Amino acid sequence: MGRGQWLGVAAVCAAALACGVAATLVSRRTAARRRWNRAVAVVRELEEGCATPTERLRRVANSLAIEMFAGLASEGASKVRMLLTCVDALPDGSEEGIYYAIDLGGTSFRVMKLELGSGSMVVNKKVEHQPIPEELTKGSSEDLFNMIAFALKNFIEREGGSAEGKALGFTFSFPVRQASISSGSLIRWTKEFSIEEAVGKDVAQCLNEALVRNGLNLQVTALVNNAVGTLAMGHYYDEDTVASVIIGAGTNASYIERSVAITKSRCLLTSELMVVNVEWGSFRPPQIPLTPYDICFNDGTHNHYDQAFEKMISGVYLGEIARLVLQRMAQESDVFGSSMNCLSTPFILSTPCLAAIRDDDSPDLRAVGRVLEQQLKIKDVPLKTRKLVMRVCDIITQRAARLAAAGIVAVLQKIGRDGTLCGTTEARKIRGEPKRSVVAIEGGLYQGYSIFREYLNEALDEILGDEIASTVTLRVMEEGSGIGAALLAASYLSTRQQHSP
Repeated sequence: MGRGQWLGVAAVCAAALACGVAATLVSRRTAARRRWNRAVAVVRELEEGCATPTERLRRVANSLAIEMFAGLASEGASKVRMLLTCVDALPDGSEEGIYYAIDLGGTSFRVMKLELGSGSMVVNKKVEHQPIPEELTKGSSEDLFNMIAFALKNFIEREGGSAEGKALGFTFSFPVRQASISSGSLIRWTKEFSIEEAVGKDVAQCLNEALVRNGLNLQVTALVNNAVGTLAMGHYYDEDTVASVIIGAGTNASYIERSVAITKSRCLLTSELMVVNVEWGSFRPPQIPLTPYDICFNDGTHNHYDQAFEKMISGVYLGEIARLVLQRMAQESDVFGSSMNCLSTPFILSTPCLAAIRDDDSPDLRAVGRVLEQQLKIKDVPLKTRKLVMRVCDIITQRAARLAAAGIVAVLQKIGRDGTLCGTTEARKIRGEPKRSVVAIEGGLYQGYSIFREYLNEALDEILGDEIASTVTLRVMEEGSGIGAALLAASYLSTRQQHSP
């Protein structure tokens, strides 16, 4: 074979090799594109499942309002418990003196000293946060309340005060059936607690006994939950406060109801008004489909058919929903490479991490990369993947905030402050003299997560319309649940003294 022929053969081989390499590269790119498209499809599916158009939110508000009506009619008629709190008078600014409060609602609790002056003036306050060891959330009620009483005793001693003759407000943020302003039996635990032998017990009495064991001459004057405490503080500063909402680790609402609208438990109604604890976390909005991620709380403690509204809104769960979505993306594609181990760990991605991802406004999404690396051990994530992760967090945040707005509208609808006639589809408009409605809000999710707050406020305006929305004010109450309990204790101690012989 001549030189020319060899060169021809070589050229053909080189061309074949080049074609083979090109075909391999095309094949790899095609496969990579398919894997990327599968990850994108997961996010698009999430977006469709979490859609909350305005009209759907209006229907959610109507459904919740109907459940609220049913819950006031009789026990067990609604999944929304509508618990009567026995709070029939709210602080009015005339309270004076020194009062104490305990606020228990999660993996920590607060002890508080409050000094009040007349004219809605908090002269001084002192607050201490105490963690609750995990074993006490699942141990015995005696151990839990002993620790709380001991912490209060040490707090009072450090402050150089005396418990003698002082009123104590106790914020207990779990469902309680109250028999009076100062007593109530635990219906069930929520969040991280599971002390089964405490269910059915009078939690105020449990604390009172612990106070005695620790040598404190102090008893619970007012037993409230965090929503009721926040409402009390809101009313202390502004008499137009008609409701309160908690949007933090958990979520709930309370509001002022007319006694004539309550047909159950008539024996508890002693005045024209009663504060009602909605317990809306157990609401299951029929208009909002549960995504596969909403029903995958499979760590053995979270029933996926329970507390549906709370799980779509509150801070305990939003980060976990995001983790489940990211895990599905990793299973469907290679967007996170081989670093998948941490994505299998339940609740490893907290809601503050989700917020840090969503709030990242740097050009290269540096904070997103940092959270993925530090929390999930996923390194060197490309920018386009970081953008996809941010989109996941945005979708989950937006749904949560807009559902919370629908909940607020439902409460306003129940008391006739939403501009409709009993929730009809008639356009919302002011009839007669406009009434100002203040909703007191407490909770880190609303207070500390700016985009969540923006989404909620935006949805509230959409649902109500500009005219009605202008009459509604959302007012943040710092430490509202604890301060409110102290204020209610002050109010009821004053009332008791006025009626004593």
